[in-house]
Amino acid sequence: MGRETKDELVRFGVAMEQSLLADLDAIVEARGVTRSEVLRDLVRAEVVRARAPKGVPAVGTLTIVYDHHVRELTERLTELQHQLGEHVRATMHIHLDADRCLEVIVLRGQSDELQAFAERMLATRGVTHGGFEIVTDLAGGSPHDHGHPHSHSHSHAHPHAAVRTRKR
Repeated sequence: MGRETKDELVRFGVAMEQSLLADLDAIVEARGVTRSEVLRDLVRAEVVRARAPKGVPAVGTLTIVYDHHVRELTERLTELQHQLGEHVRATMHIHLDADRCLEVIVLRGQSDELQAFAERMLATRGVTHGGFEIVTDLAGGSPHDHGHPHSHSHSHAHPHAAVRTRKR
């Protein structure tokens, strides 16, 4: 067996706002790890996202939280969804409080198209938080092609490549 070489750790400086650093430190404390470990996890997730295959069949869920008082935001978000047409498979809308709404949008289409849509939604003024999960390993035919009817209660465990993208 060949010996694996261990990557050498490299130190570098990171500048960020004091309030953001305080938020990072709260995560570090809650997880019982170091800043370096949390930052490595974040970078790994971004690297996986960046390496996701382009132009392949995919499904994804986009979660956004937004301030519905922002002028014309609700209309803009609806317009963006209508532009994607049948690629938007389902949505769920929840009123969180007097100002904020949460929406979960289930998408199906080409991976790069879904990624671009998610980035537009997440970058929309008034969207305060969000994230996008995408699955690109969709070997097989139709969305429900398991070779048997679904009149039973067991789950379908299938290996899928899940890619987590940026969160706001």
